[in-house]
Amino acid sequence: MAAEKKNILTYAGLRQLEEELQDLKLNRRKAVAQKIKEAREQGDLSENAEYDAAKDEQRDIEARIEEIDKILKNAEVVVEDEADTSVINIGCKVKIMDMEYPEDIMEYKIVGSTEANSLKGKISNESPVGKALIGAKVGDVVDVETHSGVIQYKILGIDRSN
Repeated sequence: MAAEKKNILTYAGLRQLEEELQDLKLNRRKAVAQKIKEAREQGDLSENAEYDAAKDEQRDIEARIEEIDKILKNAEVVVEDEADTSVINIGCKVKIMDMEYPEDIMEYKIVGSTEANSLKGKISNESPVGKALIGAKVGDVVDVETHSGVIQYKILGIDRSN
């Protein structure tokens, strides 16, 4: 059996998953159990849409609980306060500039793939941009392979992401 991949998390990401897990177990499970109970009391379950919807929701909740448990079991937490800000690593915030469009300056937080959310400016260390940035220093220019060719970014700044 192959060893499971480590899930790299920042401390904030770990806390967020733990809070979601607790909410699912303590609140959402009870709420859906109540919905199922109320739907059962309506009688015939064969044509009961509320019952079917509640059972679907219950299945989704249990699947998410299982998924979070698996993530947390293999979690490796990055201590952001100890991040070396001379090089880019997981837990750092970076400011980069697109070399082709110098007015295009972006800020990202480098996180593990479990926490990645491009809409919130969090990119995975496993993404093409994340891979290219890891280990780079301020002033470096990195090449990122994309579907449309190579994009070059210049590193303008590295910060701890507290």
